[in-house]
Amino acid sequence: MSIKITATSTCDLPAELLERYQITMVPLYVSFGGKTYRDGVDAGPEDIFRHVEEGGQLPTTAAVNIADYQELFAQLSPQYDEVLHITIGSEFSCCYQNALVAAEDYPNVHVVDSRNLTVGQGILAVAAAEAAQRGADIGEIKAMLEEMTARVDTTFVVDKLDYLAKGGRCSSVVALGANLLKLKPCIVLSDGRMNVGKKYRGAFDKVLSDYVLDQLAGKDVDQDRVFVVHTRCDPSIPENVCDMVRQFGFREVITAVAGCTISCHCGPNTLGVIFLRK
Repeated sequence: MSIKITATSTCDLPAELLERYQITMVPLYVSFGGKTYRDGVDAGPEDIFRHVEEGGQLPTTAAVNIADYQELFAQLSPQYDEVLHITIGSEFSCCYQNALVAAEDYPNVHVVDSRNLTVGQGILAVAAAEAAQRGADIGEIKAMLEEMTARVDTTFVVDKLDYLAKGGRCSSVVALGANLLKLKPCIVLSDGRMNVGKKYRGAFDKVLSDYVLDQLAGKDVDQDRVFVVHTRCDPSIPENVCDMVRQFGFREVITAVAGCTISCHCGPNTLGVIFLRK
């Protein structure tokens, strides 16, 4: 049985993994400077950062629309026994709802709500692709993903709140105060929603060691795979975090660069350690 795995571009999986598992990435949209681009195809995070640094308004993002999904499913449905599409969490975007509408015309197309974002969504896509390669059927894969969804541990630390303030997710006064006090909030994904967790204080590269310990020490962690995902950090920062993470015995440590969606919300110098709990 041939099963095709697809995922929205918000999964932020490195090109090497997309190629290894033959996962098709479906781009969301990002708009800035009076034009609309496909995330990861026509524009990337550096385009966003450059636009904002040059004085432009914060870009906006938009979901994969129903027409895009209909075109995709019309192409893939005849080629495979089953098509499984994994979306960014439905609490963050209407991709899931749009995909469901488009899939109504294709009995062999299945849509899964990751209830997650960035590589927290990507972990599910890779797991689904691995299961398909092992010969699991579509029912087994969907059941596996349903069980796994609640075990994805997604957090990230934001260096500065400037982008969150520009996007209206916190006030400019709060952002200014946090920046002056060198506060680095940890954003925690829980039940499909983002909440503020611990607030670290100090230089960004210094607080990350405390963050890694808080995330991994004493937790019952699935040690198969962990992702270190970031937005335009100095290369030494994710390298150092990967070195710290390896000390916890993970069999595979993967570095990923977050795409346009996370970049629009958090700005540069954001880093997360994302994995599965047992």
